[in-house]
Amino acid sequence: MIGKNIKKWHQLIEGNLDGGFDELLADDVVFFSPVVFTPQKGKDLTKLYLMAAGNTFGGDGAAKKGDLETSSFRYTKEVLDGNQAILEFETQIDGKYINGVDIITFNDEGRISEFKVMIRPLQAVNIIHMQMQKMLDQFKANE
Repeated sequence: MIGKNIKKWHQLIEGNLDGGFDELLADDVVFFSPVVFTPQKGKDLTKLYLMAAGNTFGGDGAAKKGDLETSSFRYTKEVLDGNQAILEFETQIDGKYINGVDIITFNDEGRISEFKVMIRPLQAVNIIHMQMQKMLDQFKANE
């Protein structure tokens, strides 16, 4: 089941999943950000953070369109077991190398119940913090 669920995640970030985040996130999903101290609870907040992350990680593409299709973001490794996946990624933002993992837990219905992002090196965490804050502010201003 985890392989099928991760396939949906990949479809989502490629913009090819009907229903988008609403299709894949559980209502009670918990998001753990590398730059926010407290866990973010619920589908709406998690969706906001994941959309901001997508735009942030989409920042160094050839066209600088702010999407993952034109960015240097790519998954490099996957470890799948039971209802969990660890996806290692790398990208560049403002010429700085960023390496991290998404730790994703699915519930019995095949929806994401927990999403945790960990990033290295420290320089990358600082860039992500700054960029994510800009994105979150933009999203909140458009609500």
